[in-house]
Amino acid sequence: MYFMEKIDKIAEIITLKVNFSDSEGSYSIYPAVLRDESNVILVDCGYQGFLPLLEDAMRENGLSFADITGIVITHHDHDHFGALHEIKEKYPHIVTMSSLFDAPFIEGKKKSLRLVQALDIYDTLPEREKEDAMEFQKTLEAVKPVGIDRALRDGDILPWCGGTEIIGTPGHMPGHISLYVRRHNAVITGDALVGINGRLRVANRYYSLDLDSAKKSAKKLLELNAEKYICYHGGVITPRKI
Repeated sequence: MYFMEKIDKIAEIITLKVNFSDSEGSYSIYPAVLRDESNVILVDCGYQGFLPLLEDAMRENGLSFADITGIVITHHDHDHFGALHEIKEKYPHIVTMSSLFDAPFIEGKKKSLRLVQALDIYDTLPEREKEDAMEFQKTLEAVKPVGIDRALRDGDILPWCGGTEIIGTPGHMPGHISLYVRRHNAVITGDALVGINGRLRVANRYYSLDLDSAKKSAKKLLELNAEKYICYHGGVITPRKI
């Protein structure tokens, strides 16, 4: 889908930092917000129960969920869409979006591929790991499904911030997508790339359902030579400054 480019006075990418902790330590995720004069698009939304944390992070950046027009889910891992149900319940005006492939998984019409992976490897695990593995399965099963209002395809170009391209980046998950914001020469990577110690890396190979495809997708994003890569895990990486 193409459009006539419109130059907005306001066209910015805001990277949220959402801090949280559990029994094992403290962590951060970095959802991104695309804001222009007509749209405010949130990309990914954290774990189930994260709505209050997201609301706080948005307020710290002068944003409000009341202004959000849409949410893009890069893939159906629970740390990327777990909070979508509670967001949609409180803010029903928000348009939900994902890849065409991922829509039935987010909607609960198909079993989560991450859950399928967890079930497949369970019997191969040492006994000492099975209790944690079972808790992980329960966490995945507890995520509530959400209807997807708009399916996105590789190559789609949306008008957000003067032109944002949807890039199919399978591997970590087969329906994974990333976003390339042309005017800013910036990539929102989802889990196609992660930031580790200021460097871009392929996400944990253990969680890549197809590691070869994941490596090809990472290469595709790196070949864009973007000035900024916004990694959901790791934050903003600026390769040219390294």
